[in-house]
Amino acid sequence: MSMRLPATEHTSRPWRIHEIAPDFQVEDVWAFHTPGAGPDDFPVMLSALRAAGGLNRDPPLVRFLFALRWKLGALFGWDGPDAGLARRVESLCDRLPPDLRQDGTGTAMANIPFTMVYELPDECVSELVNKTVHTICHLGWVPADDGEHELRMAALVRPNGLLGRLYMAAIKPFRYLIVYPALTRQWERAWRAAETIPDGATRPSVKNGESE
Repeated sequence: MSMRLPATEHTSRPWRIHEIAPDFQVEDVWAFHTPGAGPDDFPVMLSALRAAGGLNRDPPLVRFLFALRWKLGALFGWDGPDAGLARRVESLCDRLPPDLRQDGTGTAMANIPFTMVYELPDECVSELVNKTVHTICHLGWVPADDGEHELRMAALVRPNGLLGRLYMAAIKPFRYLIVYPALTRQWERAWRAAETIPDGATRPSVKNGESE
């Protein structure tokens, strides 16, 4: 099962995101159990997460919360064109050094309202901007205490003034009581469904037989 970790579990590691986003604060750090995972399996985990379907396959209560959030965003203008990247704030993509600029940099991600920033063999970063907050989702692959490897997720934020701070405080109980538990079940189930094919490549599969 997942476990909430102190912020130092993220800040003490040599992630590239530290040099790119020093003005963001660490909001949450979580570890997700991936039994049997090895040091080179981060791409397998990412493929499994993408095959899991993102928001489209969240439990009904989580989908309801996100739908409510989008309705409120539409009502108050939180997600309009003037609140996003290149209009309200600069994208992290504009801060990248040459060695981190990739083909997928700046492209929208499937099934989730995030934009890809960069992906490395042990680190993946995406971002979301609206009128309340600029959010970074950082995924990392680290050695676990049992000698295997596990997925770490860090949420880094830069709230937009008082509105952003109030918004983050308001959604905190929902993140801890509903969203993160659902995310845990979905992501750990996705890892268990990942399969290795004979030529050494990997492909994810899900229980209903669908795959990427």
